[in-house]
Amino acid sequence: MEHRPVSCFLVPFLLLCFSLGLPCFCAAGDEHFVFSGFAGANNLALDGTATVTPQGLLELTNNEENIEGHAFFRTPFQFKESPNGTMQSFSATFVFAIVSDYPGAISSDGMAFLVAPRTNFSDAASASQYLGFLNSTATNHTFAVELDTVDNLELGDIDNNHVGIHVASLYSLQSHAAAFYDDKDGMFKNLSLISGEAMQLWVDYDAKAKQIDVTLAPMGVAKPSKPLLSKISDLSTVITEQAFVGFSAATGPIKSWHCVLAWSFAMNGPAPAIDFNRMPKLPNSGHKTALSKILQIALPIAASTLILATCVAVILIVRRQLTYAELREDWEVEFGPHRFSYRDLFHATEGFKNKNILGVGGFGKVYKGVLPKSKLEVAVKRVAHDSNQGIKEFISEVVSIGHLRHRNLVQLLGYCRRKGELLLVYDYMPNGSLDKYLYGEEDKPILEWAQRFQIIKDVASGLFYLHEKWEQVVIHRDIKASNVLLDGGMVAHLGDFGLARLYDHGTSLQTTHVVGTMGYIAPELARTGKASPLTDVYAFGTFLLEVTCGRQPVINSVQHGRKMLVDRVLQYWRRGALAETVDSRLQGHYNADEACLVLTLGLMCSHPFPSERPTMRQVMQYLDGDTPLPELTPASMSLLSLMQNEGSFDQSVLQYPWSATSMSTMTAGISVGR
Repeated sequence: MEHRPVSCFLVPFLLLCFSLGLPCFCAAGDEHFVFSGFAGANNLALDGTATVTPQGLLELTNNEENIEGHAFFRTPFQFKESPNGTMQSFSATFVFAIVSDYPGAISSDGMAFLVAPRTNFSDAASASQYLGFLNSTATNHTFAVELDTVDNLELGDIDNNHVGIHVASLYSLQSHAAAFYDDKDGMFKNLSLISGEAMQLWVDYDAKAKQIDVTLAPMGVAKPSKPLLSKISDLSTVITEQAFVGFSAATGPIKSWHCVLAWSFAMNGPAPAIDFNRMPKLPNSGHKTALSKILQIALPIAASTLILATCVAVILIVRRQLTYAELREDWEVEFGPHRFSYRDLFHATEGFKNKNILGVGGFGKVYKGVLPKSKLEVAVKRVAHDSNQGIKEFISEVVSIGHLRHRNLVQLLGYCRRKGELLLVYDYMPNGSLDKYLYGEEDKPILEWAQRFQIIKDVASGLFYLHEKWEQVVIHRDIKASNVLLDGGMVAHLGDFGLARLYDHGTSLQTTHVVGTMGYIAPELARTGKASPLTDVYAFGTFLLEVTCGRQPVINSVQHGRKMLVDRVLQYWRRGALAETVDSRLQGHYNADEACLVLTLGLMCSHPFPSERPTMRQVMQYLDGDTPLPELTPASMSLLSLMQNEGSFDQSVLQYPWSATSMSTMTAGISVGR
């Protein structure tokens, strides 16, 4: 690699720096440094979980879930002579490795090389998303090259194993599946970022040509002649006069370990060469070789013992397999990591002990568990099923739904299947379900209005994503308070996708049997069995009234028998006293305008005619205040006469799920209560 001449009196200093693996610098305008390992490095700014091990390895994350780490060179570089000046050229190269608890299968979330105006990203996105630094404010003057191991549809990612260029944006300016150009045959060859193997990345910016080149290669392979990514972009408009260089990494629900083994950087010239002989080794990298030598010596000596032990082991394995027997068919092979072993789920829940039960519903029990290998906390739902009735299609949809990724949806991680039983595995939500807070169960505190309003907006955002933002239309079919789960920060996540159905945009879902919970089922669903996004909107309308009033959708009383919550709200609206239906436990401490907006919107969503209900896109606009709520009047809404039996419509024709006529048509899929 070419180096610029350095004055004689600096030569001894530079030789000392290189011998110790410490960074080197030249005069202003020609700054550079090289770390052939990070032992003794005191010029790094570290935060989060970032640390330097005694062996000289820079660990950005430490193999835990939902964490983030940042490491920057402590001194900023002069990228421009003035705020409006021209950007200078720069070059960087580093050796990295990403290790997952599921090597080569699944990981979260990734890491990035950064040029940024600051080193503090505490106000950036949550640790479980966006590589630990991306959000709408943190990216304004940032250049990044991401090594992304999650397919985030919200950001338009191409896959879960790609390299991307970010210029002042959450979205990649250009991206490509991880690969390197083989100069021998002239082909791009695929690489797995989460293989656990060390790889080298080069980032070069030519200020004159305004060109960004990103090159990737396995460790030990010379820099390929053709870059993986090449993009024309003037960084002068983005990078500040002085900026820092460094790294950011984050993990989500799956434990991952992101580390940097060596790093060099230079302004206006090639990055200095790394001394790979001084580079630290990855932990356990030498264990396999040592173990192999031990086995080569021990196997000939202990052959008879091993044969006997193998026979015993086979007998034990067969017995254990009978204990943990699963249903596995050829068509399930394609689902890969979405299939969990029953053994792992059995041990995670301590044999499905009652002390680990989180809740009981109409379709089964939900248990808390800790996966034995990854130590990931999960919720495991056991559902009875008939393996002869559409289970292949059902599992296909479960796996498809597992690709959903949104901040307000509970992540469906996968499934396991036994004879007559299906187990669904979800992210664990430590604060449990919303209904426990609405009805004061388990000594839960009463939710303040601000919390309720934010939960409503969270659920609306997740439902809008399901209906319109994902690659397929997802109909949840069981929206209710008990299926809204709260994480440690009381952020709402819509969960339980066991009944969800998918279909392509521009088509419609075929008729199915009626499933859901009484009080949330739209009239047309009870009548025809045909679900649609608007049947979800109907259930969401009931949910709005439930959260605001603090009452269950079906009210049972000795005096009046069974009564619907929507009827009660309609009566008060008719008298002009809508605010009197707000949960009395709030003792008047709430925003009256917001409460009336939510109640009115709940009535609109609960309209018996689907065409009169708003879409979730419109619901979001109303809740965010972007669009004024239409006036609800008896003249414009036939809801009063229809639902209170004052008009000329026959309820047996409308087939409301709570009417005597339609009750006889309900299948076993309908549950009562919450």
